[in-house]
Amino acid sequence: MSTFSKRQKQIFIIILIAMTSILYLTITIYKESHSNDLVLYPTFLNAIEKENVTTVQINDSQYINFNLKNDTKVYQTENPRTTNFKEMLLMNGISVKEGTASTSLTFIQSIFSIAIIAGAFIFVFQRIKTDTGKDGFKTTKVEISNLKMDFSNIAGNEEAKEQVKDVVDFIKDPKKYERMGASMPRGLIFYGPPGTGKTMLAKALAKEAGVPFFSVSGSDFMQMYVGVGASRIRNLFKEAKKSEKAIIFIDEIDAIGKARSNNLGGSGSDEKDQTLNALLTEMSGFNSTSGIIVIAATNRLDILDEALLRPGRFDRHIQIGYPDQEARKHILNLYLKNKPLDESVNIKKLSEETLCFTGAMLENFVNEATILAVKDNMTQITSKHFDKAFYTVIAGSEKKDRSKISQQDKKIAAYHEAGHALITRIIAPENKISRVTIIPSTKGAGGFSMNIPQEKMYQTKQDILINIKIALAGRVAEELIFGKDLITTGASNDIEKATKYIKDYITKYGMDDHFGMVHVEVFGDSVKDEVLNLIKKLIKELYAETIDLLHANKSSLDKLASELIAKETLNNEDIDHLLSV
Repeated sequence: MSTFSKRQKQIFIIILIAMTSILYLTITIYKESHSNDLVLYPTFLNAIEKENVTTVQINDSQYINFNLKNDTKVYQTENPRTTNFKEMLLMNGISVKEGTASTSLTFIQSIFSIAIIAGAFIFVFQRIKTDTGKDGFKTTKVEISNLKMDFSNIAGNEEAKEQVKDVVDFIKDPKKYERMGASMPRGLIFYGPPGTGKTMLAKALAKEAGVPFFSVSGSDFMQMYVGVGASRIRNLFKEAKKSEKAIIFIDEIDAIGKARSNNLGGSGSDEKDQTLNALLTEMSGFNSTSGIIVIAATNRLDILDEALLRPGRFDRHIQIGYPDQEARKHILNLYLKNKPLDESVNIKKLSEETLCFTGAMLENFVNEATILAVKDNMTQITSKHFDKAFYTVIAGSEKKDRSKISQQDKKIAAYHEAGHALITRIIAPENKISRVTIIPSTKGAGGFSMNIPQEKMYQTKQDILINIKIALAGRVAEELIFGKDLITTGASNDIEKATKYIKDYITKYGMDDHFGMVHVEVFGDSVKDEVLNLIKKLIKELYAETIDLLHANKSSLDKLASELIAKETLNNEDIDHLLSV
């Protein structure tokens, strides 16, 4: 919700004054109606017997008012609420008045209640009105002069940059394309894992094209009031059209663009549907030379509504993936530019070890190493700083106080990580083990083994089976050395990985003979039990094969574990040397 505007404050003050005035009036009348002298009921009856009472005022309240002869004061007594009370008064020649005081008080109270409800309604209405207006939603506009990064500042993702270069050219010189009958793409979708540079590439595109950059998040359009999101979409495009040429960037488009339900009873989110429809309508309203490009970013292209992905809406889908080794090298060079490096730092080696690091992770990696160098009062960043920074990015900060870790726990961690490393070396010798450590982290990790496979476009059936065995090897080593009853919880993440590998192997990739070339997930829950039983069967078989491998190489396992207990961390060269002796 937006903060109070000046007009909202004025309305709030007026309502507050009105409510206070009505409350004061009500209290005043109530006090006046209860300021009369109160007498006991027997005293009142005694006055009737003496024919001293002239008038009685009956109402719904706890008390009745009455007047005495030759007395201007009004007295009160308890209301008996008997059925024959009025008749008794009339029989004694007393004038009876009904409902006057009660009606007045009830009337004032009703006005007060209505005023509160009306005031609250007006106040909320004004909030909604302001929230749906242009003052309630501010887009982030970055002028051309404030855009700092162009394509030369973005390392990696060469294919993605190539796919957007023609868009830049189109924005700069639309007539060149118009002469050939080509129309500008109305929208681009950047998709890929978090931290891979989707926002950065969108800003670079705007910089290259020389147009302002409008940035919003999909969650900005999801509000509690129906219609607010659609109004904000219209205001966003209205602002962008003032610039004639612009880039509109919508991050987390899946917040409003998830596939809509086919349920005739409704989608379950009228606000989301209205917002999505408004976006589609605005994009459909572009002509081929409007000069405005909409770029959306998402981590999950597969969950977006088909209406967003069809031609004429988001025409081009561009994957922004993990950088390969050469791209990582370029990114590291970019972030290490103008930083003082010790001669021990090997950027090529760092790029090899940081497999599956996104651009954001690499930036964090360099920054952590720099901070560590400053904390050590060093004038240069050394390879040791990068080693520590690597651990921090992967597993969190090292636990400084390791004196409380028992020798038994240290031994379990050593054999667990040695199991991963040894199986990697036996069944995937082409893989590089950048490091194995048993240093616990503040995130709860007891250590890790960093296995770097060769970069490939595809994974083979054999690759997947190897990955499953490597994942299972830590638990296998625990069982082999300490026995089945003393296995630990340390393998939970490994089990999760192995299960996902084998599930995809069966259900997505058609690699198992039981289901064959069938995408099993199409059948939903109808084959759930069958799939589960098959996963359990294959995991059990692969686990048994891994036990046999470690059992046959137990001396090497002992050697690696002993060295880990002594040194806590081993690199690829250390492991090669140990296993060659």
